[in-house]
Amino acid sequence: MAFESISDKLNEVFKRLRGKGRLTKADVKEAMREVRMALLEADVSYKVVKDFTARVTERASGADVLEALSPAQQVIKIVNEELCTLLGGQNQKINISSKLPSVVMLVGLQGAGKTTNGAKLAGYLRKQGKRPLLVACDVYRPAAIKQLETVGAQLEIPVFQQGQGDPVAIAKAAVAHAEKHGNDIVFLDTAGRLHIDEQLMDELRNIKAAVEPAEILLVVDAMTGQDAVNAASAFDEALGITGVMLTKLDGDARGGAALSIATVTGKPIKFIGVGEKLDMIEPFHPDRMASRILGMGDVLTLIEKAEQSFDEKKALEAAEKLRQNRFTLNDYLEQMDQLRNMGDLGDLMSMIPGVDSKALKGAQLDEKALNRQKAVIQSMTMKERENPAIINSSRKKRIAAGCGQTVVDVNRIIKQYDAMNQMMKQFSGRKLKKMQKKLGMGGNPGGFGGFGF
Repeated sequence: MAFESISDKLNEVFKRLRGKGRLTKADVKEAMREVRMALLEADVSYKVVKDFTARVTERASGADVLEALSPAQQVIKIVNEELCTLLGGQNQKINISSKLPSVVMLVGLQGAGKTTNGAKLAGYLRKQGKRPLLVACDVYRPAAIKQLETVGAQLEIPVFQQGQGDPVAIAKAAVAHAEKHGNDIVFLDTAGRLHIDEQLMDELRNIKAAVEPAEILLVVDAMTGQDAVNAASAFDEALGITGVMLTKLDGDARGGAALSIATVTGKPIKFIGVGEKLDMIEPFHPDRMASRILGMGDVLTLIEKAEQSFDEKKALEAAEKLRQNRFTLNDYLEQMDQLRNMGDLGDLMSMIPGVDSKALKGAQLDEKALNRQKAVIQSMTMKERENPAIINSSRKKRIAAGCGQTVVDVNRIIKQYDAMNQMMKQFSGRKLKKMQKKLGMGGNPGGFGGFGF
């Protein structure tokens, strides 16, 4: 996970500061030296690091901090605020022009993930009520058009393409098509190169002049570190980008690009790619990311993920069924799918303040195990799913044969289902309501879909 190294090292620094009753200027200087090393090792720009540590040192060396009742907390607060500023200050929404359709140019080097992440962004905005159109303006890379059509079909978003034609003419025709068919936002998937060249920039300038985009979004791979920052500077100088989308922040990116790019270019990071699935894209919130880097969690993003992944009506129905002992294997299967939609378990748990990220390293939902469980349940008849008590040994053999699993696997699913039912029976009625009130769960008896999250 991105920022893990920085987070671990900063928390070590702050742990030592917390052990001191009073801070001296020497303590602050030593702490900032270690912060500087942590940021440089994460491939953050040297100038950015120098300016950052200078600002923090100046603020942290003030009399108000050194004489404070809890000086370590004051220093952490200052670092948090400066990190937030470094990352861009506040969340910036995508620009939408008053004249529709609004055009978004997706630009960047080849391999950064423009096609897939552009489709992710279109899918994200469709959930916000927009009617997006994806446009294939990359007429050079083999299979680029087919790739865009594939991801468009998966997201049920229309794709406009005219084959290996002139990208400028294609962009203009796409805008006219969008006007005619009621698409209010157009995403131009432009060509990239393995390196920046004048031919590429000329083509992008011509597209910009032809369609006057409201947003020029640079897609950069967070794994490339300072190369991403250099690319951002070059694209900004040539085109005047309006924002950045960072991809692969779920991988082993050290975080240098994210911590440098907003300061170096002066342009905000607007979205981040956090996984391979087509719904794994998030608006970028500098304050939330700063909190996560400092091990303070990100409860707001966790809540948003839960809201997106869980159907509140179904969650309430599941909780009611549990109370009335009517929770079936169909309901169990539904809850399993909703939990899986929330993504990587380790990443989710790291958003909870106080959770040790090291202890969760590599923690994730076992997709293969979940798929096996799903196969077992789907191999059952509807009658068996509604009333698992009727599943005898001969039925178990038939179910196992039908899904390519063993009778042991079938027994395991039934035991898990029975255990969940037994646990919820203990908290039925007044006990469950009392526990909900104590936990502040309000009107949602099932927590996250009945799993008690």
